[in-house]
Amino acid sequence: MRRFLILLKNEGRLSLRDMNMPIFALGMALVILVVLGMLYGRAEAEPGAPYTFLEQSFGAVCAVSMCAGGLMGLPMVVSDYRERKILKRFRVTPMSPALLLAVEVAMYMLYCAASLALCAVAAVCFWGVRLPGHPAAFLGAWLLTMVSTLSIGMLVGGVAKDSRQAGVIASVLYFPMLVFSGTTVPLEVMPEAMRAFVRLLPLTQGIELMKRTFLGLQADALLPVTVMLAVTAVCAGLSIRFFRWE
Repeated sequence: MRRFLILLKNEGRLSLRDMNMPIFALGMALVILVVLGMLYGRAEAEPGAPYTFLEQSFGAVCAVSMCAGGLMGLPMVVSDYRERKILKRFRVTPMSPALLLAVEVAMYMLYCAASLALCAVAAVCFWGVRLPGHPAAFLGAWLLTMVSTLSIGMLVGGVAKDSRQAGVIASVLYFPMLVFSGTTVPLEVMPEAMRAFVRLLPLTQGIELMKRTFLGLQADALLPVTVMLAVTAVCAGLSIRFFRWE
């Protein structure tokens, strides 16, 4: 535990110096929330709906930081360490792939939590956003979505040969999920054929579950929970099993 905390503290300092993650993981979600708030304000999601458009979209906004940290930040940091031979030096220490990846996951979980807190404060203070559903149910859906998204980044960072390869893989994953999973474009405005396709994305399952638990709507949680747990288990296991030190 002591090694974990020391490494997490050092990684946090390095991340704050770089400023990419504070900008994209914290700022991007807040900017999207502000833009949606300026466009829709307290307007209903649809005529007669008991919730506003912002309340319907809050879970999707929270997923922006998960995409930034899990699909871009985490794999790029680990692969950059590999390319700069830092992981090669770690290999001769008691450091294990599981410990290293756990530290990176923990750091980006902190970013996601900070983003959630900032967005929640802004949404409540400026647009009166309410939580019609049960807080524990929403937080559970948020946590599962975050962990499954970060596990994908673990896999990319664990096996990518260098930062260039990691960047290509991360971009192929990041932009489709950011655009088509319901994070920036609501599923409600997509054609039915496109909705059927994007529901195959694990992040889509998480966003739908977060939306329903946030609004207090009846949700069939079996499919999204199963998909996200399976993604987490497979990606985490493969990232440790095939981790590249150099």
